[in-house]
Amino acid sequence: MERKFNKQPKLHIKTGDTVKVLSGDDKGKTGKVLSVNLEKRKATVEGINIVTKHVKPTATNPQGGIEKREAALHISNLMLVDPKTGEATRTGRKHGENGKLVRYSKKTGEVING
Repeated sequence: MERKFNKQPKLHIKTGDTVKVLSGDDKGKTGKVLSVNLEKRKATVEGINIVTKHVKPTATNPQGGIEKREAALHISNLMLVDPKTGEATRTGRKHGENGKLVRYSKKTGEVING
């Protein structure tokens, strides 16, 4: 769904949502979304897609070394987990009581807060 004035797309996941990974090495795992990059349509999920990063020594980290951190995943590989049932579900948008667009679970029809 594209907006009229602000041309950034509305995505089916937001920061703080619990999502399930649909494909890749971490397929089937669930985690909490830490950040979402709208331009690249990628999201960073807690504990998912761990990569090894070589870090140069800096003033704050004089030792440097190798650290493991989460890398971003494309949002098409993520599916929202319904907070009530705990199962992955597709999402839709409809007008709520206030006239604002709200996300809802297509499986149960319940409105998803967030």
